[in-house]
Amino acid sequence: MNLFEHELQITSRQMFVDITSAVKKDLEKSGVKEGIVVVYCPHTTAGITINENADPDVKIDLIYGFEKAYPTTDKEYLHYEGNSHSHLKASTVGSSETLIVHDSELILGTWQGIYFCEFDGPRVRHFYVKIMEG
Repeated sequence: MNLFEHELQITSRQMFVDITSAVKKDLEKSGVKEGIVVVYCPHTTAGITINENADPDVKIDLIYGFEKAYPTTDKEYLHYEGNSHSHLKASTVGSSETLIVHDSELILGTWQGIYFCEFDGPRVRHFYVKIMEG
């Protein structure tokens, strides 16, 4: 079975963690040459996205943009836990990404990486990688 579970120790309230190398290692272990990879986050205040991984400022800008759109300190949110902003950000990002495998390689753009997006840390998080041949 080609299902891999990963654990992340999140150290900041909001952060983007590049998980591309972990997904590539899982693909290598699977031996799949042609197929699909699904990367999934089972948390309601975190997500998975694909974005630029060449310039580290992109991660900072993404957090800044999400914070402007869904401010952490907005006093109008009704959710009693006080983390409505993180639910909004996670819903915007989404909980999964699907990638194509060709010739044993992930098809990603030159500057693309896969990110675990945390919006309600610090805490321990998990993500899953499912690799399907076909």
